[in-house]
Parts: sequence; structure tokens; C-alpha cells
Amino acid sequence: MREKARIPSSIGIMIAILFLVVFWGLPAQAGAKSEVVAIEGMSYNVNASLEDNLKSLVGKNVLVTCVSGKTISGFVKNVGNHFIHLEKLDGKEYFDALIRIENICSVEAQFRKIQR
Repeated sequence: MREKARIPSSIGIMIAILFLVVFWGLPAQAGAKSEVVAIEGMSYNVNASLEDNLKSLVGKNVLVTCVSGKTISGFVKNVGNHFIHLEKLDGKEYFDALIRIENICSVEAQFRKIQR
């Protein structure tokens, strides 16, 4: 009877050890192989106007926050003298937005990514 009781407990210990190795050992190795790198061609110029900074982001995915507090995320299709044209809006892929540049209070864009 004692032999049968030891088998389930040793299996439980082996499963616990395997669990610890898999969930604590592997993520540390995966994190060591990846690094954060800058995305080529992505930068802001604080000495330029908002319009010029937006022109450098044509074709990129941005998050625009308006003075009203509303945020709109999409790809910059075109930038004119007074408006920015965003396409493929998040959650509304078949919609575009035309936003007055003077109503924009901030622009967010991804400048770094994880390279594996």
C-alpha cells in the first residue's frame, strides 16, 4: 500500500518542477534574445510646425488627439495646409477622417519596436 501512495506524490512533484522550469525559465531566455530598436524614418522635429511633422508621418499609423479630447487613430494619407486626411480608422476600417490641423493638440506614433 505504501508503494502505491508514493507514485502519485512523485508524479505531482515532477509536474511542479516542470511547471517551474517552463514558466520561469523560458520567458527569461526569450527576453534576452529580443531588443528594442528604432523604426527607420520615424522622428519628430520640435523646431518644425505641426503640419511639417504630420507630413513626415504620411503612410504611418498615428493617434491624433483633438482639442475637444476626442482621439482618432488611423493611417496618415495626406496632409494639406489646413487639414489632415486619415484613412483606415481603427474600428472603422472603411471610414476616413478629415481633421483640421488647428484642432489637433497632440499626435502619437510608434517610434520603436521589439526585434527578435
